[in-house]
Amino acid sequence: MEINNIIIRNATAEDKQYAVAITTEMAESAKARGTGIAQRSPEYIEMKMDEGKAVIALTNEGTWVGFCYIEAWQHGKYVANSGLIVSPAFRKTGVAREIKRKIFELSRQKYPEAKIFGLTTGLAVMKINSDLGYEPVTYSELTTDEEFWKGCRSCVNFEILTSKNRTNCMCTAMLYDPAEAAAKAKLQQPVVQVQTVVTSDGHLMTKRKRRFKGNFKLFERWVRFKQFVLLPGRNKNGGQGDSADSKKKSILSLFFFW
Repeated sequence: MEINNIIIRNATAEDKQYAVAITTEMAESAKARGTGIAQRSPEYIEMKMDEGKAVIALTNEGTWVGFCYIEAWQHGKYVANSGLIVSPAFRKTGVAREIKRKIFELSRQKYPEAKIFGLTTGLAVMKINSDLGYEPVTYSELTTDEEFWKGCRSCVNFEILTSKNRTNCMCTAMLYDPAEAAAKAKLQQPVVQVQTVVTSDGHLMTKRKRRFKGNFKLFERWVRFKQFVLLPGRNKNGGQGDSADSKKKSILSLFFFW
């Protein structure tokens, strides 16, 4: 992937030369925000590159732009896309979003059944996560692996985390559950039935019927739409002559409660 002469790709062992710059910027960024993230050593970043569990962004000239890596917990049941960092000179260019998309795709490839989660204090990261299908959750829905929580010890808010018995902290927890996402997608997709009939003059005509499988709320809204919009001559009590003001309110209700 390439945007604005920036290449975003899976990191390899050849990218170890950037490990020190990456970890230095991680520490500086955490210090500037006053919240902190789990500190990682250059050796740890190099290990992720060797494992093929990282994404890096570089300019065509080889300047380091951004980075993110994958961590797996509880035998791959949970996966975290951690350490997202972008060099200050390249922030607000959209590169962070593309790195997140790339590492999300890599996580889905390597761990297709894993729940992908993240802890962050950054509003921009929360928005990106939300666009990818993450949802805010409580800490109890995250991994129970002690090794993961040990990584929070270097964070400036670790005392808050421990004082709340790991039920809450300054970070917002977000989770992508592939099973839940698939179920929602299935419910939201109406089933289209196609039927070919012969008209009275001998021509073929195709009829398409939409059946809202499982999504009863969507079906109910469709019925309301038919009642108040497609049948403008009747009111909901079966009478005639709905007012224009009443119709407007009905249509607005469809949009606001969709």
